[in-house]
Amino acid sequence: MNKAKIVILGQPLEEGLRDLKESFQVDQAPLENTRDWLLEHLSDYDGLYTTQLPVDKAIIDAGTNLKIISTHSVGFDHIDIDYAREKGIVVANSPKAVMVPTAELAVSLMLACMRQVAFLDRRLRDGEWVNTSVPAGLSHGLNGKTVGIFGFGRIGQEVAKMVQAFGAKVIYNKRSPLSKVEEEALQVSYRDFDDLLAEADVITLHAPATDDTKGLFNTETFNKMKKGAFLVNTARGSLVDEAAMLAALESGQLSGAGLDVYEVEGQSHPELSRLENVVMTPHSGSATWDARLKLSRETAQNIISYLDEGKIINQVNA
Repeated sequence: MNKAKIVILGQPLEEGLRDLKESFQVDQAPLENTRDWLLEHLSDYDGLYTTQLPVDKAIIDAGTNLKIISTHSVGFDHIDIDYAREKGIVVANSPKAVMVPTAELAVSLMLACMRQVAFLDRRLRDGEWVNTSVPAGLSHGLNGKTVGIFGFGRIGQEVAKMVQAFGAKVIYNKRSPLSKVEEEALQVSYRDFDDLLAEADVITLHAPATDDTKGLFNTETFNKMKKGAFLVNTARGSLVDEAAMLAALESGQLSGAGLDVYEVEGQSHPELSRLENVVMTPHSGSATWDARLKLSRETAQNIISYLDEGKIINQVNA
């Protein structure tokens, strides 16, 4: 019997693909002109292992034999999951591998902003010793602060555990609140959206990109936040109106922002780089060796489980 054929997009860690290659015929798509290549060749494949290349209706239509699309990420807004469902194609994401590293980065950005790590580092490199014995040289810490988590899935819950270790109180907002038993176990409290904005010293975003969340953090939202609060976004750039955020940072309504994602994927707003109270990273939430290896294996396992065992896991378009 012929082996099912899988095509790989991007450059996942090779070691994580070992089991996939033992089970199927696996090909690597070219790294340049990938979309054109897919439109011509995807009909040959049963499974698509994708990274961040948009998988739209045209690509899905080209995959006439496609049975599963597995994405090397927790986010799946780059895939037209509804159209894939219409075509009978399973779409699966890889949420487990990114939980801890993305939470680590969120907390790292939080601390970097609040303790002014990047600002102080730049000053020292420029030969200036900032006087931290006077009020102008002081920063903020997490201990005793209230952290508001918007989106309280796996990553949000990991963030909660981490900031609690620093002595922070955690409140959260999500579409469906947890049960009281779950809240007690996690030592967190639910808040309506406006109450979350008003109470939190730091708000960290961990919600998916949807029509409801697009541009949700805008001028009106920032004005409802506690004056001098901090914003951290390691979720999706589309959640934040960057022009409104810039205005809030410049006015002091926001004391600082830690950003890993941006409205335009692959580039930050040009005005952000001139602000001393902004810390930025290039969409690197899962960018550790351990995480990327686990992510490769998890993405591959989605395909193995479905095509080899008939078992669907991590499906996002059921």
